[in-house]
Amino acid sequence: MSGPQCCSNPPTLDPSAGSGHVEQLGGLPTYVSGSSDSKLAIILLSDIFGHEAPKLRKLADKVAAAGFYVVVPDFLHGDPFSFKNADRPLPVWIKDHGTDKGFEEAKPVIEAVKSKGVSAVGAAGFCWGAKVVVQLAKYELIQAAVILHPYIVTVDDIKGAEIDEMAPPELLKQFEQVLSTKPEVDSYFKIFPKVTHGWTTRYDDEDDGAVKSAEEAHQDLLQWFVKYVK
Repeated sequence: MSGPQCCSNPPTLDPSAGSGHVEQLGGLPTYVSGSSDSKLAIILLSDIFGHEAPKLRKLADKVAAAGFYVVVPDFLHGDPFSFKNADRPLPVWIKDHGTDKGFEEAKPVIEAVKSKGVSAVGAAGFCWGAKVVVQLAKYELIQAAVILHPYIVTVDDIKGAEIDEMAPPELLKQFEQVLSTKPEVDSYFKIFPKVTHGWTTRYDDEDDGAVKSAEEAHQDLLQWFVKYVK
């Protein structure tokens, strides 16, 4: 399922946004920020609006400034969701962009990153990307994971995954219960009140409360990676 909040406050895409650059990585155009000499890499998996979202790239630059090699692949193949295309509403668009395909395409990206000498990889997923990140964690392809305002992540998805969950309250407790039975898995849960779906990368700059919540979540994300991607 996908609801209207998936599409709320869409970003104005900008292929030149960010202080990094775009290169081919694992067969995909990828926004890259940070030094390729870093042994620690973070993959950011976008929501339905893709890797040209300025605030997503701004976050990539922030994580890179902490010493990580950060990559934001174009898993949507230049076809982000757009309200302008009336013939492809979200339920139609999503059929061409399954998260199962994203999971398979993430594997060569991880291999490409490791070929650069990276020894540990973390991943953060936003909305659509969250589902992919959970699968990467479940199959132990990454060392740490963060998901933010996830899309169609279920309790069954969480079983076996080591993740930092920022999810709707009705799912959060179920996720927490599953992970509490696994003492070998460290997990962290946080609910942000009065925020809408997409709030960490599609917040309103004029809304001080929204900006504060997003920045707090970004800091939590960064601290999680500093602790576990090493």
